[in-house]
Amino acid sequence: MRRKTIEDLPQGALRGRVVALRLDLNVPVADGVVQDDTRIDAVLPTLRRLREAGARIVMLSHFGRPKDGPDPRYSLAPVATRLAERLEVPVHFLDQWRGPAVDAAVAEVADGGLLLLENTRFDPGETANDAELGAEWARWADVYVNDAFGTAHRAHASTEALPRAVRAKGGEALAGLLMERELRFLGSALSDPERPFVAVLGGAKISGKIDVVQALLDRVDRLIIGGAMANTFFLALGLETGDSLVEQDRVPMAADLLARAGERLLLPVDCRVSDVISPEAATRIVERTQVEPGDRIGDIGPATETLYGTELARARTIVWNGPMGVFEMAPFAQGTLSVAESIAEAADRGALAVVGGGDSALAAEVAGVSERMTHVSTGGGASLELLAGETLPGVDVLTMVEGT
Repeated sequence: MRRKTIEDLPQGALRGRVVALRLDLNVPVADGVVQDDTRIDAVLPTLRRLREAGARIVMLSHFGRPKDGPDPRYSLAPVATRLAERLEVPVHFLDQWRGPAVDAAVAEVADGGLLLLENTRFDPGETANDAELGAEWARWADVYVNDAFGTAHRAHASTEALPRAVRAKGGEALAGLLMERELRFLGSALSDPERPFVAVLGGAKISGKIDVVQALLDRVDRLIIGGAMANTFFLALGLETGDSLVEQDRVPMAADLLARAGERLLLPVDCRVSDVISPEAATRIVERTQVEPGDRIGDIGPATETLYGTELARARTIVWNGPMGVFEMAPFAQGTLSVAESIAEAADRGALAVVGGGDSALAAEVAGVSERMTHVSTGGGASLELLAGETLPGVDVLTMVEGT
């Protein structure tokens, strides 16, 4: 069933009402300065829409992984400064996240005003999904809006207990514009894809994506494998992998997947190898049957780039999650950049191209093709769990649209 969004509310419904807005402002900060605006820019449409509606906006977000309560290294203060700059309106920051000071600050928020509370993870009740903490936040919230897709796979107080408490007192829990976009494009790719449907999975370990592989096998026309996870499949085929990263304990699983998938699963046919994985590595191209003891596989090879590019050119729906090699090092970046360009070219021709968050989003950015993709997700873990068919707690708790 479809979750209700802020777009479903009648005009004027939010004016003067306090909106508890969960954002993902977990951005890189160095020397008190935000280094990447991607996640901030992603939520600006929702913030602008809520301001136009006259809502009194109180923002909640986590930042980093503080261990023992408040830690100035993980304060959201620099993020508030940058958010105000990007939005071009004042953002009031409060260095508290609960208690009388929060109640007083919320009471002072004007229609269209913005208040950012301190890091929710300064409270141990956040990651414990503490119902009492959620209820305390809900006391001052008339409406809850979640625009933090990147945290939707976690049942935390600000993503699950708070919206549950808001709904319990008669309020609504809604999806923001970013959340709606994430669910719409990932949902479209999975529920009713235009075919051929091609999934591209990379990264280091098959174990981290086994649920995704198994879920996608029954849906895709082609499943393209890259990254170090391909090495485990090579072992299952009886191939030499040298000193490459492999998961010996997952070889039987890889063999089962190969048998089940048949020709739908595509593996690299050649590789870029070296005796060391480093930014200065000297590489050579070898067929996958010619890897030698001592070799380390760091990327797919040019023949594989062509093979994968041909499959992607035919696709009408593409989901990509994970790089084809150690793309952060120049000697092993070409395979990922080539696949990124092939996916972008397919999108240029009208294919639905959805890029998972995390390394995939970074790779698309490095390749300079992010703007050509249909959608680049802001949530790596959340997108993986959605692709695997898992229920996301931060989505499941939102109000459903009747009749959908």
